[in-house]
Amino acid sequence: MNDYAENPAKRTKRGFTLIELLVVIAIIAVLLAILMPAMRKIKEIARETACKSNLKNVGLAVQMYLDDYERKIPHTQSSNQFLWYQSDGRTPRKAGSSGTYWGTFYFDYLKNTKIFGCPSLQRVERLIYDAGNEPSETIKHAAFGLNHHERARGRNTNDIYRLSEFIYCLDHAEPRPDGGTSDCLHNNNNPGSMNLTGYRKGGSRSYSYRQIFRHNIRRADDFETGGRTNVLWLDGHVTHIEETTGDDVPLSWYTGDKEDRF
Repeated sequence: MNDYAENPAKRTKRGFTLIELLVVIAIIAVLLAILMPAMRKIKEIARETACKSNLKNVGLAVQMYLDDYERKIPHTQSSNQFLWYQSDGRTPRKAGSSGTYWGTFYFDYLKNTKIFGCPSLQRVERLIYDAGNEPSETIKHAAFGLNHHERARGRNTNDIYRLSEFIYCLDHAEPRPDGGTSDCLHNNNNPGSMNLTGYRKGGSRSYSYRQIFRHNIRRADDFETGGRTNVLWLDGHVTHIEETTGDDVPLSWYTGDKEDRF
């Protein structure tokens, strides 16, 4: 009997050939190419779900505030930037003061300011206003834009036509859209005209357009995302609005007045 048969340890071990390794690598590459877009989509769905959950929690704080203040929406006055605290990082800024985020009106009803954050807007290179610190950290606590139309400021909710059709806030790039067509979703009930003119091509804030309809993005064009924005309505429910030029967004959603409906 020969030694090869008696001693298996002496048998030659056969490894993968170069061609076999290349085939395996190619198969893995194809699988990754197929799976990665799906994984990115799943991650964005999770981020959008978290964003909507945060908006709902903001809605709870708003309802508690309204119950305590005779159903009167706070007038945020000059509060139109991203800051919650004084320079020491601990002392809350005065609600309504310049440079202050509008969410400070609800400090007494919050456990964490991060409910005002949107995971889809955690990495931005530039904010509309210089917040004095790193944008991606700031936006974790100030990613929602308040409806600040002149008819919405300090309004008693009993005077609003339908709370379920009144935008309280949304995940807008601007912390306090003032109500005009330059920074709001409506086009002043003027079919065929454009909304968000300050953010579209040629506008002073065109760099932020893709931060508005930032969920479920399907297009790479600078001024067409195919995405949507999330909205907190004054009755507390949250939905989304698909990218729009404003033809399907009545002015009444910002004013709360019946006569501003289509």
